[in-house]
Amino acid sequence: MTPEEDAIKQLQMGEVVARRQAADLLGAIGGTGAVEVMVRALRDEDWGVRTIAEHSLWQIWCRSGDAGVDALLQEGIQALERKALAEAVAMFTQVIEQAPEFAEGYNKRATVYYLMGEYAQSIADCEATVARNPYHFGALSGEGLCCLALGQLRKAQDLFRKSLAVNPNMPEVEKNLAATERSVLAGGNGGAS
Repeated sequence: MTPEEDAIKQLQMGEVVARRQAADLLGAIGGTGAVEVMVRALRDEDWGVRTIAEHSLWQIWCRSGDAGVDALLQEGIQALERKALAEAVAMFTQVIEQAPEFAEGYNKRATVYYLMGEYAQSIADCEATVARNPYHFGALSGEGLCCLALGQLRKAQDLFRKSLAVNPNMPEVEKNLAATERSVLAGGNGGAS
């Protein structure tokens, strides 16, 4: 049994401390084969397991399997943190060109487009992310924020619900969903396109 397989087994059947350690280890060494069990761990009875599983999913999602692509992704993240948005878009576009099936390249570029107010482009990248990684709760909620900004309340509502269906541990998304539901009930336009 590989260390990853052992960690998956511990995450599924171990005691609380073993599940926490397994979730943490999978963040460091896990691949795409660990994602589904990590998503299930987002519903674990233990808050610590849920928190570690969420963090570990992000770690797994930021590994493409190519060290050069991963380094480029990190450079893009650093540009984003510096608020060098045009530079970040360029870096994430290079990631996508070099690894077109790597979902996180699209997700990170979607984030930058959202910050730039380029909602249609952000939505396209969120959809590309989810097409490659249907569990990507970040892209689902990000697309919801874009739809909200465009006044597409019912679509935003649906996306927030989908995001919470994958990861129910996101209070900000719960707040966004509740606010959107109130707006729809109050007669918000609820545009679907």
